[in-house]
Amino acid sequence: MAENGEEKLMAVARHIARTLGRTDTMADDILDIFTTFDGRFSREKLSDSSPDDRPFSPVEQTLNSLDRQISRFALDRPIWSDSASAAAFLTSVDTLLSIIRDVDPPLLDRADDLLHRSMLRLEDEFRWILDSSDPLHSSESHNSDGEETDDEDPVPVANPVTSYDIVIDAIPPGSVSDLRSIAERVVAAGFSREIAQTYSASRRDFLDESLSRLGVRRRTDEEVQSTPWNLLEDEIQRWVRAANLSFRVLFPSERRLCDKIFSRAVADLAFVECVHGSAVQLLEFADSLSAVAKSPERLFRVIDMYEILRDLLPEIDPPFADQFYSVYKSLGSAIRGIFMELENLIRRDPANTPVPGGGLHPITRYVMNYLRAACGSRRTLEEVMEEDSDGIIRPSDDLDRMSSSLSVQIAWILEVLQGNLEAKSKIYKDPALSLIFLMNNRRYIINKAKDSELVSLMGEDWIRRQSTRMRKWAAEYQKATWSKVVVVLKTEASTSSASGKAIKDRFRVFNTYLEEIWKEQKDWVVADEQLKEELRVSAAGLLIPTYRNFVGRWEGVVGNVKYGWEDVEMMIDQLFEGSGRRR
Repeated sequence: MAENGEEKLMAVARHIARTLGRTDTMADDILDIFTTFDGRFSREKLSDSSPDDRPFSPVEQTLNSLDRQISRFALDRPIWSDSASAAAFLTSVDTLLSIIRDVDPPLLDRADDLLHRSMLRLEDEFRWILDSSDPLHSSESHNSDGEETDDEDPVPVANPVTSYDIVIDAIPPGSVSDLRSIAERVVAAGFSREIAQTYSASRRDFLDESLSRLGVRRRTDEEVQSTPWNLLEDEIQRWVRAANLSFRVLFPSERRLCDKIFSRAVADLAFVECVHGSAVQLLEFADSLSAVAKSPERLFRVIDMYEILRDLLPEIDPPFADQFYSVYKSLGSAIRGIFMELENLIRRDPANTPVPGGGLHPITRYVMNYLRAACGSRRTLEEVMEEDSDGIIRPSDDLDRMSSSLSVQIAWILEVLQGNLEAKSKIYKDPALSLIFLMNNRRYIINKAKDSELVSLMGEDWIRRQSTRMRKWAAEYQKATWSKVVVVLKTEASTSSASGKAIKDRFRVFNTYLEEIWKEQKDWVVADEQLKEELRVSAAGLLIPTYRNFVGRWEGVVGNVKYGWEDVEMMIDQLFEGSGRRR
């Protein structure tokens, strides 16, 4: 009877052990407890099969062992904090991966569950290694005493750089090796996308913080459009530095890191998911700027952005190439639009307010200094204009002689400017003053062109044509101003029958004309010293010889004359000084 009771007890124990062995990873430990508690419960006896029992298959035994090994690692401590534990865990995972294809359907759910738990743990370990290797996570904002700091530890990429020919190793080589070991197992198990997402989620923080420390923040189109331009200029300067650093250093370094950790296909996926947000943030800001940069004064900042993208084009990673190129084209279109707006600005400049003294008009100074400054980026502007050489230029004889689209564009702007100045000259009531105004402004245009890249763009023929026009105006000025004075000296003045009264009348008329011209034109402005001297010399050359002969012949008839020829010469020398200057 006792033997029968013992046999029943042993049967129950065997059933418990068999059941636990199929559903619980602690079956072997239970067997050990039974054996220790009572020698009758030896492993050999408990393993005896009843008619309904079956022995564990080798695969099932392996699963039991793997379940026990994998479950032994506590969740509250990173496995990779200890190299031996990491190696043991990877060995268990390798074994699981090697047998899972041979698992029979009854055990498949259990094997899949064990594999899933293993992958989740590996992803946790992968994330822990990334975060502990990242200075943004590992240093956080606490010192060794646990006190809060000002987070003054710099991110390596955030410091100013003068050369972009560098690569950042953001993660130590040992950690990279560990990450690759984990990634290989996870990818082999069929969880490529999950491990790529785990990687990108961690590394995105690093890139986002790096851009933030470079002064770049995410902006919507509406925010860009509503921000004053002087503030946008500051943002553009920060954007230029950030774009250079990101596309030349940060993103290539991330590409290199992905290639070290993952196989190529997974590396592409991880890289795109990691970098996409930062790349889009930079490109969207540039695209928003291209939509609002219409005013001429915005040209130079747009050129800065365009040149950055142009220089980066050969290096850009394929996943971002299409959007990158689209923004690059948008900036080029914005530059061409700015030149169109410059043309419109000249046309709209009002012609109802004359410049005192016929001096230099502000629109002339603005346009010429603007074009001179723009030619500092001649290579870029030539590229931009060649991209779209139609639609913004009008036909002209001068334009036909131009050698490039940029030359044509600038020549057209200068034609529009000169047409605007000629319209403005008509508001002067005195034709001579109108000519002084035209000569002042044309001479300024010529001088600014000669003293810059404009001369090589426009060509020497263009300079000569402008100078020819200047000479024509100078001749017209002399005719409008001095010819009537010379006529007074010549009319009947050389005839022997002229009476003394007639000669005195000639002197009186001459003096009146001379005084009127001097009184009026001494306050006119000729800013260019060379032009001023040319006009004075021309006037003196036309008037003085004739007046000297007239005085020499008739001074004895009329007695003392009011103005000697030296006085007339001095008066001519006082012309064009402008109001408030010397008389």
